[in-house]
Amino acid sequence: MTEYPSEGDTGPDRAEGVVGGIIVGVDGSEAGQCALKWAADEARRRSMPLNVVTAYTIPVFAASSMDAGYATLDDDVIREGAQEVLRDAIHGLDTTGIDVKLLLESGDPAGVLLDLSEGADLIVVGTRGRGGFVGRMLGSVSSALPAHAKCPTVVVPQCVTTVPTDAPERRDVVVVGVDGSERARHAVLIAAERATERGVPLRVVCGIPPVSGALAWMPATVDQEALVADIQVQLGNGARWLNSHFPNLEIETEAVNGPPIEMLLEESARSRLTVVGTRGRGGFAGMLLGSTSQGVLHHARGPVLVVPDRDDPRLHNRSDFDTPAG
Repeated sequence: MTEYPSEGDTGPDRAEGVVGGIIVGVDGSEAGQCALKWAADEARRRSMPLNVVTAYTIPVFAASSMDAGYATLDDDVIREGAQEVLRDAIHGLDTTGIDVKLLLESGDPAGVLLDLSEGADLIVVGTRGRGGFVGRMLGSVSSALPAHAKCPTVVVPQCVTTVPTDAPERRDVVVVGVDGSERARHAVLIAAERATERGVPLRVVCGIPPVSGALAWMPATVDQEALVADIQVQLGNGARWLNSHFPNLEIETEAVNGPPIEMLLEESARSRLTVVGTRGRGGFAGMLLGSTSQGVLHHARGPVLVVPDRDDPRLHNRSDFDTPAG
């Protein structure tokens, strides 16, 4: 069932208009349509309602230079165009088994989606937007939203209509990048949930940049191979901890020599979903989205789920699975 915004309706109150479910932002662009298709498949898989949202703003020059009558007319014209964007977005979309609601909002697109994230389970956007009269729906929003949203955010890359002959074959697996931080561990839990829902394995990976010559303050005697082996042990401990919460989940782990961003970009080309936290161990205290997460979002070749930092009670028994020193 699809519920359309009624004539003259300004949509739900942004702070209380959505309670649960998936929100996807559209703006008439191809990137928005890719995000919508992915969100519809996710809503069907998780049996959740799908809220399709677009937002529009009155151009500053129109609001400041026109009298009240022309400004009202301008608002009506823009609003009608935005309603058409919503209707065109779901035209031909397979909505079988999904409760779909179309939401039309007036305001800054990033602010609209951030407000709606308060009551949502997931927000989905494309990598780049159309711009134009409906505003900057997806371009800069896809950069700003993951750092500030109150729920997890998925950024979906542009749809690929032709697959290059040298493209790696995608696996039915969820990949999550870790670095030993609490934020990464929370991201692992969410990744485990997504893998369990899909009935696919979870692949936990850690990228290790070469130490030699990279960090002047590191002792020259650091053994890179020993470092990788130690991290692999820690990954194994983490897998045992995860299985205590997800006993039927198949987990594979790997410590990879190389920069984390490059590693995760390669993984994103092969996996169905790549999961990262907002900020890892190397981030500064005031940084809302770490450099690794930003790099992955900008260049990923598959959907990326960004998990906000949360206190999760399942984290409390993680230390029980650490290997005793000795």
